[in-house]
Amino acid sequence: MPARRATVIINPIAGRGRSRTIDSCATLARSVLGARGFAADVRVTGGPDDAHRFAAEALRDGTDLVIAWGGDGTVNGAGAALAGSRTPLGIIGGGSGNGLARELGLPLDPAAALEVAATGATRAIDAGELNGSLFFNVAGIGLDACIAGRLAAANARRGLLGYVLATLAEMPAYKPSEYSVVMSDLDAADRWAPLRTHALFIAIANSRQYGQGAQIAPLASLDDGVMDIVVVKPQSLFRIASRLPAFFRGTLREDDTVLMRTASNVDITSTTPIRFHVDGEPREAATTLALRTRPRDLLIRVRH
Repeated sequence: MPARRATVIINPIAGRGRSRTIDSCATLARSVLGARGFAADVRVTGGPDDAHRFAAEALRDGTDLVIAWGGDGTVNGAGAALAGSRTPLGIIGGGSGNGLARELGLPLDPAAALEVAATGATRAIDAGELNGSLFFNVAGIGLDACIAGRLAAANARRGLLGYVLATLAEMPAYKPSEYSVVMSDLDAADRWAPLRTHALFIAIANSRQYGQGAQIAPLASLDDGVMDIVVVKPQSLFRIASRLPAFFRGTLREDDTVLMRTASNVDITSTTPIRFHVDGEPREAATTLALRTRPRDLLIRVRH
């Protein structure tokens, strides 16, 4: 019986402190997948668009499984190529935050994660589309995007310490913008009138967390057909710091400076260009952003 085919996409710089060499990663992938009847084609990324390109080529060639070994950016690139298809994505969390892998309850040990990719159940999750760019974990607008941009420009490590340092660097000079936020396709019992507000940032969450267990949208679900919209109004650094325990406990709730709603479609406009990111990857700013939810658009391998 011919072996099934798996394409393994490895980001060699994800996480920065990887203890394995690329050769050892490739050997492990071929060993685990081979034992489960897969012939593994290992591809190593050399640029920011390679994960998407490799996954698209694998899809076109009829591969049975694509595996992204890296951080949320690598997962985003591969997932965007597979969205809407019947080819599942396996995830080996090799980044600093591994937000989607953690949200899905995937093992962070590479061998165990490869085993799940080869033999696990298949789960369909929603995708968000923000100005044409897909995301599967969290997208962000405002300060959130400035931090992502700073980290990307510096090619810096994106672990918890990296985000804290980038936030401290961005906060003093950051000026919150005013946004008009219009939501549609809301549940009739929870309809939200158009909102005009200044915001420090706006998170658009498919999953609960950014990564490292930092939960910006504790009630979010990956397959409920809507995105959780979290509007964080301007506030002091001290006030932000006081929320950190709730942020990591998953108990962040709405109050006078935080608004939380759900919607499948959102249109956001501003008089100044809006900086935004998708799964931590910066995108070109625009004065109008359109969010559309694509229900159950990506198949992912998860634990049984």
